[in-house]
Amino acid sequence: MKESLMDIICCPEDKHELELSVEERDDDEEIIEGTLTCTECGEAYPIEDGIPNLLPPDMREEAAA
Repeated sequence: MKESLMDIICCPEDKHELELSVEERDDDEEIIEGTLTCTECGEAYPIEDGIPNLLPPDMREEAAA
């Protein structure tokens, strides 16, 4: 995920800003692993293999099954 994406994405639940926490970047400075956390409701969305998973929590659990 490119960090510039932070300018256009928001929390799917309440449309507030997301705070980025980076765990791993690649050589091109793209985010590979991390978390996006809503500044309002506190819901956390994972970034895995460079892809942010912005599904609501209940849908995320169903998709993993």
